[in-house]
Amino acid sequence: MQAILALEDGRVFRGKGFGAPAERTGEVVFNTALTGYQEIFTDPSYAGQIVVLTNPQIGNYGTTPNDAESSRPYIEGLVTREFSPVSSNWRSTEVTDEYLERNGIPVVADVDTRAIVRHLRAHGVMRGVISTAVDDVDALVAKARAIRKMDGTDLASVVSTKQPYEFSDQDPRNETGDKFLPQSLAPGSRQMHVVAYDFGIKQNILRMLTRENCRVTVVPATTPAADVLAMNPDGVFFSNGPGDPEPLEYAQQNVRDLAGKAPMFGICLGHQIFGLALGGKTYKLKFGHHGANHPIKNLDTGKVEITSQNHNYAVDPETLDNSTVAVTHVNLNDQTVAGLRHKEHPMFSVQYHPEASPGPHDSHYLFKDFRRMMDEWEK
Repeated sequence: MQAILALEDGRVFRGKGFGAPAERTGEVVFNTALTGYQEIFTDPSYAGQIVVLTNPQIGNYGTTPNDAESSRPYIEGLVTREFSPVSSNWRSTEVTDEYLERNGIPVVADVDTRAIVRHLRAHGVMRGVISTAVDDVDALVAKARAIRKMDGTDLASVVSTKQPYEFSDQDPRNETGDKFLPQSLAPGSRQMHVVAYDFGIKQNILRMLTRENCRVTVVPATTPAADVLAMNPDGVFFSNGPGDPEPLEYAQQNVRDLAGKAPMFGICLGHQIFGLALGGKTYKLKFGHHGANHPIKNLDTGKVEITSQNHNYAVDPETLDNSTVAVTHVNLNDQTVAGLRHKEHPMFSVQYHPEASPGPHDSHYLFKDFRRMMDEWEK
């Protein structure tokens, strides 16, 4: 099966097709992580995006439900240098090719992914089409140019849960095995109730919260703050998610309504929502941050953390009110804002993924900080 990746600027890459015979459209981004491709496939933050993986071999260790970050893949398509048609791992329950085919995700392999990445770095992220059925290049390029841009699009409410649900250490999704995380607190510590806004939440975030002895109620993205407060939470969490944070005015208002009424913690899109709610502005990065090896400096401690990241937007530090908001972390690659803390209310956020799935564990302490914040608020 042959396959084509066509970009909106007319650049075309031809390769071999795997996965589902289909045509899919989306914003083309690249991820530099060396492992964790299934976590990337199933991260809802990739909704609306075609992902180019720089690791030259993908699919070799298969797939397993234990590595999924959600119930299904959210990427629109996959582009890779070499795609393995077999899996060689005792944990694998399904060959990657079969897994993506079953979920309707097309793959373009045997292409020069380095050339694609260099093109996107030079010209910026752009819209594209993957097709295994159409060989009319001009038609595919025209389709790419007609795709709705990510800017101004609310994707969070699309991928969010439609009904609230409970997640605890007894939840079947909190499976044992490679990802099992024992409680980090002493036995007998009080269980906290955290209400988590789902803008595209990753399962490992929920696992990390339960590790801190939290019972988590996950609620839809548009849930009013009054409804959250009626649940009597010890803390409120704002999750990662796809798309542009600016049109999520309902989420920004919820942050303002909840400020000072409960401790709050935001990750990725949640961080951008905090920035907007506190009077700041966001802007789109040229080609985003996607990978598991991004250095972040903690300005409070001076320490450097290696982090997992996946975002296309950033908070503009020049638009923040320094009298009420402090920048706590910066990205050492480009000096973008990577963390915020409110100076009066118990609330903080980071632009990266401290749950690190896939990725390093340097930032796990942030979940302990959230737990400590809730303990102090209770007093």
